[in-house]
Amino acid sequence: MIRRLLETTIMKRLQSGKILIVLGPRQVGKITLLKACLKDYDYLFLDGDDSFVRQQLDGISFSQLKLLIGEKRWILIDEAQRIKDVGLIAKMIHDQMPEVRVLLSGSSALELNQAIQEPLTGRKLSYQLYPVSWEELENQLGYLKANAQLEERLVFGMYPEIINYREEAKELLTELANSYLYKDILAVTGIKKPDLLQKLLQALAFQIGQEVSYNELAQLLGIDKNTVSKYLDLLEKAFIVFRLPSFSRNERNEIKNNRKIYFYDNGIRNSIIQNLNPLPLRNDQGALWENFLVAERVKSNSYRRNFRNYYFWRTLQKQEIDFIEEGDGIIKAFEFKWKATHRDKVPLAFTQAYQAEAYVIDSQNFNAFIRCEEVSGK
Repeated sequence: MIRRLLETTIMKRLQSGKILIVLGPRQVGKITLLKACLKDYDYLFLDGDDSFVRQQLDGISFSQLKLLIGEKRWILIDEAQRIKDVGLIAKMIHDQMPEVRVLLSGSSALELNQAIQEPLTGRKLSYQLYPVSWEELENQLGYLKANAQLEERLVFGMYPEIINYREEAKELLTELANSYLYKDILAVTGIKKPDLLQKLLQALAFQIGQEVSYNELAQLLGIDKNTVSKYLDLLEKAFIVFRLPSFSRNERNEIKNNRKIYFYDNGIRNSIIQNLNPLPLRNDQGALWENFLVAERVKSNSYRRNFRNYYFWRTLQKQEIDFIEEGDGIIKAFEFKWKATHRDKVPLAFTQAYQAEAYVIDSQNFNAFIRCEEVSGK
């Protein structure tokens, strides 16, 4: 088991009296993490994927719930979004059995949030678990062994199973992508035209690190841009992609309404376009590097509870900055290069206009960037 950064946070919150919720896509290790946190406790485990469990909890009364829980003081519910009225059940336990602690995991933010938002207001703490972070891998393997896998991870991604079974990575990743995309998302969202979702994902996969136009995507797929936006929202809530808006503070020459889209995991992205060739044989090294760095920075800030806003920047004169991070009154601008040279700089027009810190991140200094540590500027 790869030790997850979120484990320490959850361990500190076990006695908080709050319902603890861990969200994230399937196969990232949510239940493994929560079971590790509860290893010293006698807990009741309920699997929302089990039809018998769902049947037993459907319409359950408080007296029946007490019988089910018995002497247990900890309850762990996996894939909680699949249990009808799970929010009301968790509220009942929290309010009427304060000695019992509840932990929930879910792979659909859309469904689970709908189920728990109102019943659990003020009663919960929510966390997101991502595919393994580079920091976690480095902590597990050590600096040298982790860096020896860097090119491999840029292609195959950071899912625990893919890391642990490297010889079977191609087969496992294909199965993971198909199951994760088409079984879960289509079942959850009720999308009636799955081929459109597949085409949209492929279009997005070919455009990582580039500005994405909803109008162009709509024309490509033969649908309207509102439907594109709806599908993207669903893909975000299923933890497949995330969006970065453009940074603008009303400077006339700044692009204001565009966005970039990134995948949480390089391996899933590469599986979608069916290209798992080694890094030296690819023509998308820069895009993979950018996607990897942005996703890793998002993970790192999330686990540290650093609340940040993320953007990219471009002007009408085509000056660009790959990634901008804003938080605690500080603006940081980052350019990503697989192999940087002394000529690679962040545009002065931006740093001077916004008093921003500027950095170029490459394969020599990315570790500090990923760990949210001080990075030497260039």
